[in-house]
Amino acid sequence: KKKKKGTGVQLIPQEPSKKPPARGLKDSALTDYYVKYGQTEPPTIPVETVFRGKVYPKGEIQKHALESQTYRENSDETRAMDRLQEDLYTKVRHGAEVHRQVRAYAQSFIKPGIKLADMCERLENKNRELVQEAGLERGIGFPTGCSLNHVAAHYTPNTGDETVLTYDDVMKVDFGVQIDGRIIDSAWTVSFNERYDPLLQSVKEATDTGVKEAGIDVRLCDIGEAIQEVMESYEVELDGKTFPVKAIRNLNGHSIGQYQIHAGKSVPIVKNGCEASIKMEEGEIYAIETFGSTGRGYVVEDMECSHYMKNFHAPHIPLRMQSSKKLLSHINKTFGTLAFCRRWLDRPDGGSATIHGQNGKQEKYMGALKNLCDVGIVQPYPPLCDAKGCYTA
Repeated sequence: KKKKKGTGVQLIPQEPSKKPPARGLKDSALTDYYVKYGQTEPPTIPVETVFRGKVYPKGEIQKHALESQTYRENSDETRAMDRLQEDLYTKVRHGAEVHRQVRAYAQSFIKPGIKLADMCERLENKNRELVQEAGLERGIGFPTGCSLNHVAAHYTPNTGDETVLTYDDVMKVDFGVQIDGRIIDSAWTVSFNERYDPLLQSVKEATDTGVKEAGIDVRLCDIGEAIQEVMESYEVELDGKTFPVKAIRNLNGHSIGQYQIHAGKSVPIVKNGCEASIKMEEGEIYAIETFGSTGRGYVVEDMECSHYMKNFHAPHIPLRMQSSKKLLSHINKTFGTLAFCRRWLDRPDGGSATIHGQNGKQEKYMGALKNLCDVGIVQPYPPLCDAKGCYTA
């Protein structure tokens, strides 16, 4: 058991063994997988420390989807171009490993009876700890979504929300990590009742299909068509009634830019979901997101808003209210153009202990926040909901 030079932390690799309580994950899923790297259980050593002097895990490598691009697999020129991108790849893989470890940790404690606010707090604090939160340099990519049942996305509890997870809920857990503005956006569905298994299976397979179909020069509409075909081959039986799984036609995957979670291109999840001429291009980063529903397959904005984000192209707008100026200054310093939620403004650190210590809490900010939304500097993102009583994954 050699001590790693310079880290001051002794890494002792162990054998992972803990199975997650929720359904829908791979049979091989272990919530303490990270102990094989010498990480503690629960994880407390920053991921950068665990991998100091080593390379970060590579994740899933796919073959090029188009015949016209297969030359890249053996081209010296492409390899040289890849080497120039090594710095970017390292940041993205670092963020991805933080996400994996936080995700596995979260999967160990997400069980019926947990209060969603406590769950988010615990997950986000672990995220901050493992990424070594440092303001805009690195930290959380966006608020933790924990949308239940007919709510498909963009719900996180506001302060005072007492919602508790139950055995019959279907919850979408969606959280992000960012390093130098390179955002890792990844989500999964949590359920405990086996009756939802076909719904979970449909979106999992659809996502795998989307990832496989993606590639340089691939038309976005073709990816959407492939995703829909796989997803809608499933049906779910609930209380003796059979529901076909429908792809939610107005939700999409998206391109991701630096400090910009939605960078302009959308990856549809239905046939003819966008203009046929739009393609994926070299150097772009995408989140493939697939949503299935037992309801209409169409979402609308509903319920109290918790997610907000400064408009990436917000012009300079003179503000009259002193409180709005103060809040905007706080947003600029703490989140920049990354998404944030009201719960973070209520924290003693105001969203970043690195920047504010324990003196960042925003008081009576709702009027200012509404004003920033009204003038177009900040965009609200309310929860996206399908028909009440249905289930989305």
